[in-house]
Amino acid sequence: MAKPGQQNKLRDAGVLPIQYTRVACNYPGKTIAFRVDLGSNPNYISVVVEFEDGDGDLAHVDLKEASSKTNKQWRAMQRSWGAVWKLDAGSQLKPPFSIRLTSEYSGQTLVVRNVIPNGWRPGATYRSLVNYL
Repeated sequence: MAKPGQQNKLRDAGVLPIQYTRVACNYPGKTIAFRVDLGSNPNYISVVVEFEDGDGDLAHVDLKEASSKTNKQWRAMQRSWGAVWKLDAGSQLKPPFSIRLTSEYSGQTLVVRNVIPNGWRPGATYRSLVNYL
């Protein structure tokens, strides 16, 4: 952003080299939360993953329904945009839901068991008891 009256100097500068440094996220006293998107329904769930400490980027988010008895039954969610992850199941999902998060840079995996309960509601936020770091 140019200072008042200096916009032409900024435009005339051309391409500027920019340096940045990635820093770890840190939310003291907060645990990871999952805010269920308002468009979610029994066959489709979309969540915003909030307050994850560490490198801050997730490579994978997976969901497991209550009826899934083995680790082989994790279902990959798709990144919708930003921190929003979705699963279009094509059939009715069976809560409670466990969610598995995989950090993009460290590769660390975190499993949040039964974080989205029976009777979940679109628009509600469900807090875990865990966080990275």
